[in-house]
Amino acid sequence: MCMIDIKTIDWNEVWKGKKSVRSSPARNSASWDKRAPSFAENSSKTEYAEAFVKIVNPKKSWTVFDMGCGSGTLAIPFAKLVSKVTAIDFSGSMLKIVRAQCDKLNISNVSTIKASWESNWNEAGIGIHDVAIASRSLVVDDLVSAVIKLNGVARKRVYISTIVDDGPYDRRVFAAIDRKLNTGPDYIYNYNLLYQMGIRANIDFITEKTKSYKTSKQLVESVKWMLGNLRLEEEIKLNKHLDKHIVCKAGWWSLDYGKDIKWALIWWNKD
Repeated sequence: MCMIDIKTIDWNEVWKGKKSVRSSPARNSASWDKRAPSFAENSSKTEYAEAFVKIVNPKKSWTVFDMGCGSGTLAIPFAKLVSKVTAIDFSGSMLKIVRAQCDKLNISNVSTIKASWESNWNEAGIGIHDVAIASRSLVVDDLVSAVIKLNGVARKRVYISTIVDDGPYDRRVFAAIDRKLNTGPDYIYNYNLLYQMGIRANIDFITEKTKSYKTSKQLVESVKWMLGNLRLEEEIKLNKHLDKHIVCKAGWWSLDYGKDIKWALIWWNKD
């Protein structure tokens, strides 16, 4: 019988290999710029941010670094509870939405910086914060390097979140177009790599329902975003699937077989 010692596994290389075969396409800043308005409009209608903030239990004195902030899903609620938030994203359109939201809500303690995981964070002027957060944004080529960078800007604590099992991916949609679903590495890969790095992390789990959308067009766009480029025959099959399952309840559009989406919130203290 062959015994495998997980301590001898190079989890960063396993992460890279698993990520390389995932079904969803890689997204650059231009892709997120285009997606930003629709993403922002619908990301606020979620239990995710509320659950995340509750687990963190932020302190008023904290400064918070939010890497991959998107449209401000966490930056905005955290800004109401802490001293300062630095919101980072490689999409300029996302950052514009964050600033507009801050102006609308009279929030003055959020600063935005356009940068990526690969950027020189010292040159970007990021500095040290009490708490560092990477919420659903660790879609990187080198996980070890990303964790080291994130850990390096935190004084007290680090929080990262990522998918559990299929996460937001809809297996029934992939089956409908006869495409195999490979979600890439989920949370256990992150946790094992942290263990290998000597970080003894804690895990909490967040569950949210499948999102609803203000229009059927937004729902269809979201499904297609998950799939990336579609061949003509795939698009025909997808349209048949959506025609069969799209419903509208109380003015919100969704699929009639909604599922729970699970996220792992992994965190550790800097002691």
